[in-house]
Amino acid sequence: HLTHLCTATEGELAQELFAPGATAEVLLAFDADEAVGYALYFHNFSTFLGRKGLYLEALYVRTAHRHRGCGRALLIAVARIAAERGCARFEWMALDWNAAAIGFYEKLGARQMSEWRLMRVTGDALRALADMR
Repeated sequence: HLTHLCTATEGELAQELFAPGATAEVLLAFDADEAVGYALYFHNFSTFLGRKGLYLEALYVRTAHRHRGCGRALLIAVARIAAERGCARFEWMALDWNAAAIGFYEKLGARQMSEWRLMRVTGDALRALADMR
């Protein structure tokens, strides 16, 4: 439902994910030789806990491959990475209208953080904020 917001090019993704100094990591799920899903994540930091965490930016499984355990396997794999790296948290966001995803996450032990609100600055507003004195 959000493809209209995707502007990243293959080159930009390759630079951010696979070049030296990459800022994010990705796990790919395959069915035979076909890539059918991915989990994209990166480290963040908690000042409350004084430790690093892992943030899941995106979990995606192609429609034809959903409800077969692929998303669950990807989520568990990233959780294992977080645990192995000594992360204090593993967190992500879900759109409020995506009840299926929220239910899926809750069944795996996640809980909603209703007291926090996402704040975002992009585009012209980001440039204006950066130019403030």
